[in-house]
This record gives sequence, C-alpha cells and structure tokens, in this order.
Amino acid sequence: MNRRLAIKQVLIFAGGMALLPSCLREEGKVSIQLQHLDISATQEKLLAEIAELIIPKTDTSGAKDLNLHLFVLKMLDDCYDTKDQEQFMKGLKSFEGLEGNALKEQVMAANNEKPGLSKEIGDFYSIMKSRTIGGYLNSKYVMSKLLIWELVPGRYNGYFPVKTT
Repeated sequence: MNRRLAIKQVLIFAGGMALLPSCLREEGKVSIQLQHLDISATQEKLLAEIAELIIPKTDTSGAKDLNLHLFVLKMLDDCYDTKDQEQFMKGLKSFEGLEGNALKEQVMAANNEKPGLSKEIGDFYSIMKSRTIGGYLNSKYVMSKLLIWELVPGRYNGYFPVKTT
C-alpha cells in the first residue's frame, strides 16, 4: 500500500471526525450548553431582540453584538433557583409571537411598569434587564474600550493647582 495514500486517508478521516459533532448538533437548540433550561433557537433569537431593545446599538456596541442574551441565559441557568427559572420561562412565553413594534411596545410597557401587566412579564423583565445591564457593564468591550482605569493611587501630577483657604 502506498504510504502517502494511507496518510492522506487518515488525515481526511480525522478531519471528518473533528467536524462530526457540529453536524450532529440538534437544530432548533440554543447555541450554548445549558443544564437546567430548555431554550429553543427562536426563543434565543427573541431574547436577543429584547436585549437589543434594552441596550440598543448606537455609536457603541449593543446587546446583540456582545451576545448579552447568552450571558443572561447562562446566569439564569447557573445562579437562579428553579422557581425563578420557571417564572422567567413563563414571562418569555408571553413575549413569543410578538415582532417589531408589538414587541417594542410590550418591552416598553414592562420597562415603565404599566398597570395591567401580568406578574410573569414583570418577573421576566426584571431578571432580563438586570442581567443584561450587568453583563454589559462587566463585558470586555466596556471594560477595555469605554472605561479607562488607572492603578491606585493614580497618576502623579506635580503641577496640580492647589486652592488656598
């Protein structure tokens, strides 16, 4: 047998085995691994839209660019108890089927705490908003590009004007 042919076939087989898990991924599942939550791809897309309504893209990156909806899902999966997770999922289900202006109006109503909204929507929105903002403020983008940190005690300025009393 030709050694070059054997090596070529082994490399092709190894490459195929490396790509196989990505081909077998279930369609319609969330793009990160969660242990306690069962989220579909459409629900993940909806969460991305809601996060983008909370922190929209302007001259800085928005929530969708920073994948903050995935941060919210991971925090909810790891740090919240089952009762809060169930309330979050019930609230998320009340947003399903809404698109565009209807979704925006519902999110703004939850943000303004308008009377008449269900408790599930309020619980969902409070978790979603707090985790989205927390994820944004602790993201690598904000910490490296928007906030400029100096080590303690800071820069020495020998020519700083001092007011006399």
